[in-house]
Amino acid sequence: MQQHLQQFGWKNEALPHGVAETRIARVTKEFKNQYVIEGVHGTQLARVPGKFHYTSTSRLDYPAVGDWVVLSERQENEQDIQLVEAVLPRSSAFVRQAAGEETAGQIVAANVTKVFIVIPLFAEVNVRKLERFLFTAWDSGASPEIILSKADLSEDAAGQKAAVASVAMGVPIHIWSAVTYEGFTDLQARIASDDTIVFVGTSGAGKSTLMNALVGQELLKTSAVRSDDHRGRHTTTHRELVVLPTGGIVIDTPGVRELQLWYEEDRQPMSETSFSDIKQWMQACFFNDCQHETESGCAIKEALATGDLSQERWDNFLKLQREYAYAKRKQDKRLQLEEKKRWKRLSKYSKRSGKR
Repeated sequence: MQQHLQQFGWKNEALPHGVAETRIARVTKEFKNQYVIEGVHGTQLARVPGKFHYTSTSRLDYPAVGDWVVLSERQENEQDIQLVEAVLPRSSAFVRQAAGEETAGQIVAANVTKVFIVIPLFAEVNVRKLERFLFTAWDSGASPEIILSKADLSEDAAGQKAAVASVAMGVPIHIWSAVTYEGFTDLQARIASDDTIVFVGTSGAGKSTLMNALVGQELLKTSAVRSDDHRGRHTTTHRELVVLPTGGIVIDTPGVRELQLWYEEDRQPMSETSFSDIKQWMQACFFNDCQHETESGCAIKEALATGDLSQERWDNFLKLQREYAYAKRKQDKRLQLEEKKRWKRLSKYSKRSGKR
């Protein structure tokens, strides 16, 4: 039984006190009202109980693909139903602002060790969008790596790799082709037996194709490449966790059109990792409170003047800072409202429970 859990990434030290391993499972798929889980009893369906809706403060409290959960069993209509009683603490989480105008976080994948950012090479690489992906990946608590896919469609893969390296800040970069299988062996070597890796990127980047190659069969549905822009017709509609035959776990995700930042407390400043070069220049400024505008001795202004720091990268850094500050303000207001709603729900739930 324990071996099946370990196959899905379970580590014994994560077992909560007083909880038997028979009650532990990992979420492998997430749908609207239910989850596919893998535990000691194999593949099962589960859902959250009614009280979960009362005790949670936001969607982030709900299970996500990659989560480890504690289960209980209930019988309904002569059938055994698996209920998610609790989500175990996450070691990492790739979180984005959910699509739409509502301030809400969406967990793309939980408890991942690496984030593989897949960028296709059939067109010029959008390094500004890549910087956004890198920031979110570092913020997740996992380590990012960059995969330059569809290398067979590039006229200058080496040049594109150099452009990516200029903003990657030492993040490993891999070139991959589904046609020639260039780089496949190197990618396999980057996946350790205890890794859980989430694949992220835009629609048609080739995430599912690469995952199928790693699995060794067409487990995830893909479609033909369009002849006009070389993009695959996007077919991934949900997140899915898959165990590789060679060891390790991968998570496929739908393509992302727009990756909006999500604010979380206790995170490192964005300059710590994805903009570490800018952080170093900021620390080199003569004044500690330098605004990098008209002050003398400004290392940022000097780096811009010499070309060591591109204006585009600096502008994008400022843009992300503004977006992050705006997300924080919205999040603070949302937390206050959600806390009020939560106490109202708990009060109603307590009254209903007391009448039973």
